[in-house]
Amino acid sequence: MHLSLITLLASSSSIDAIIILVSILAVVVIAISIILRKLNQTYIIGYIITGVLLGEHGAGFIKDKESIYLLGELGIILLLFFIGMEVNIIDFVKRWKVAVIGTLAQISFSVLIVLGIGYFVDWSFARSIVLGFVIALSSSAVVIKLLQDKQLINTRIGKNVLSVLLAQDVTLVPLLIIISQLGGKEQSTQSLVLMIVGAIIIVTALIYMYVKGALHIPFAKKIERDHELQVFMAIFLCFGGALFTLLFGLSGALGAFVGGMIINAAKETDWIHDTLHSFRVLFVSFFFISVGLQIDLIFLKDNLSTILLVLIVVYLTNHFLNSMILRFFSSNWKEALLGGALLAQIGELSFLLSSTALSLGIIEDFGYKFTISLISLTLVISPFWIGFTEKIIAFDTKKKVVSDNETA
Repeated sequence: MHLSLITLLASSSSIDAIIILVSILAVVVIAISIILRKLNQTYIIGYIITGVLLGEHGAGFIKDKESIYLLGELGIILLLFFIGMEVNIIDFVKRWKVAVIGTLAQISFSVLIVLGIGYFVDWSFARSIVLGFVIALSSSAVVIKLLQDKQLINTRIGKNVLSVLLAQDVTLVPLLIIISQLGGKEQSTQSLVLMIVGAIIIVTALIYMYVKGALHIPFAKKIERDHELQVFMAIFLCFGGALFTLLFGLSGALGAFVGGMIINAAKETDWIHDTLHSFRVLFVSFFFISVGLQIDLIFLKDNLSTILLVLIVVYLTNHFLNSMILRFFSSNWKEALLGGALLAQIGELSFLLSSTALSLGIIEDFGYKFTISLISLTLVISPFWIGFTEKIIAFDTKKKVVSDNETA
């Protein structure tokens, strides 16, 4: 059955192969997601496992990885657009200290730690810097989903964590520029000027949103009840922002993110969330499936002990650093510990940093496979780590209550 399906995929016309592939993907995702739902875990884990099972290192059903990667890139743009829709610029400015200083501290400490490790294992300076950047970024997709599921999105800790995630997402562009320079990729004067102009326009737009407080998008009221036009208007607002930043040599995901923030400020466009939600689910799933496709099970087995050791170091380091940062900026210890757990994993944007470093020769194939395996495992483990932290906090609270009652 397995061989016949692979033969059918290889021999069928392109449309037949796509129909077969989509059907297989849907069945596997549904089966895994049902199990994950019973375990109260995020579906992102299911998408990664699907990629692992169906990729060339698993059952070998998926042959056209490039198409999946392309759809995954669309997923990143939609993902950051939706993240931007969760961000209120006024709330972010109120928490700029925890966001900006916290993110800079996280990146700095992560880089210093990896530089120390790299010194003893003889890594190059550029490789250590890249790996420091990689472990510093948390997963907006996983964290926001968990905040929503736990109804923490509008709490103080939820807003502080969202502010940190926002600052991390914004730093993606300068981190990519730094990696390009480390890899010896020269930027022409024209491209640098374009990027600076684009950055100035984005900052100006954010300042304007902050000053105005609310925006009004032309024609939004007129199409409130026209679902077909709503679909195309929503797609334009998302991908139009991505196209704008691409024209200036910046990340398309950044443009989508700012576009989402504009939507948040435009109160009359609440329908956009419902209109694009299905697209987001579909294309984001392709992104995480593409991540699973890149996981080499044989490589993972051969290097499991080293990967697990680094995994534990990453979780302990990220959890500690983020907890200290949140505690310093107004959170109590329980909130800080929970926030640190939420931010402890390595995020999806780190895949972009890793692939860029690979293309520039900063890391080799071994380093890339190691990084991909590490990031994927942190995403899979994240819900369990957060649940374990919640149990520790609940146990401490219960113990304190019992102690207070005994004292009384």
